[in-house]
Amino acid sequence: MDLEILKIASNTDNHKILINHTHGSKLKNPICGDEMEISLKINKNNIVDFGYQCKSCVYCQASVSLLSKSSINKSINKMQDLLNIAENFFEKENIIFTKEWSIFNKIFNKKNISRKECLLLPFKALAKALKS
Repeated sequence: MDLEILKIASNTDNHKILINHTHGSKLKNPICGDEMEISLKINKNNIVDFGYQCKSCVYCQASVSLLSKSSINKSINKMQDLLNIAENFFEKENIIFTKEWSIFNKIFNKKNISRKECLLLPFKALAKALKS
């Protein structure tokens, strides 16, 4: 296992429940059983706070840790761009994270394709929360 992934997963600054959240979602990965709950505070089309709870593997934890940190103070439109990149990363050959989102290159790697669903669960939960 990559030590960088363990280091990222150990950052739990946003591992919290947002009491007065405006958006939220809960998802479970049917393949491995990982569970993810995301709560957001959105004000004027911007994510102002992001909380998550999860019972999951280290890949999922690293993914949600980076996602939560990267989402705060970003517009919903910017987050939609990130969601599109992540969704297509393992499916299309020439998809890369733009400079703004380059931090995700630490965990999104074609060699981690066997952990694709684990890495994408937080992104799917965020997409669902933004629709709520």
